Amino acid sequence: MIADHVRDASATAFVFGFFASSWFGWAQEAPPRSWRTLLAVGSVLSLLTAAAGGVLAGRHWSDGTAFDADTSRTFGLVVGVEFGLAVLGAGLLALRRRKDLIPVWVALVVGLHLFPVAALLDYPLIHLVAALVTAVALAAVPVARARAVTVSAVVGLGAGAVLLVAALASLAVALFGY
Repeated sequence: MIADHVRDASATAFVFGFFASSWFGWAQEAPPRSWRTLLAVGSVLSLLTAAAGGVLAGRHWSDGTAFDADTSRTFGLVVGVEFGLAVLGAGLLALRRRKDLIPVWVALVVGLHLFPVAALLDYPLIHLVAALVTAVALAAVPVARARAVTVSAVVGLGAGAVLLVAALASLAVALFGY
């Protein structure tokens, strides 16, 4: 589960923390009343983790990294494809009047795009995150229907929780090497 470079682990903590807060935010669209405090705490914790990861990444910016010219180009391509697919799918869902499924689509695309990112960075934790975010996306609709809650609340809480735990783990790797 360990990244080879402090810079990469801390940058991962920043990115996952930032996006965890975004997912917790999306979950706040129309969550059950009992989830609101949990979602707010998750958002704040995610932002604090992102800030710590960002500061640590800045301090280790000149250290080693998995990124080189080839890796950076491939990473950019993977992220570009992810973004394009997310936007295209969201647009099609909106046209079909299925806006409720947009967070599920985005989570599925995010989860799937993390598999090549994990291989590219050689950071096994990201494989686990990829699998869990993909699973959250696939389970969100049936869970939301079974619990009579909005899909955005289910996928937002699930993806946010996975990303927050991964951000905290990456921060621990960056700080303590495990």
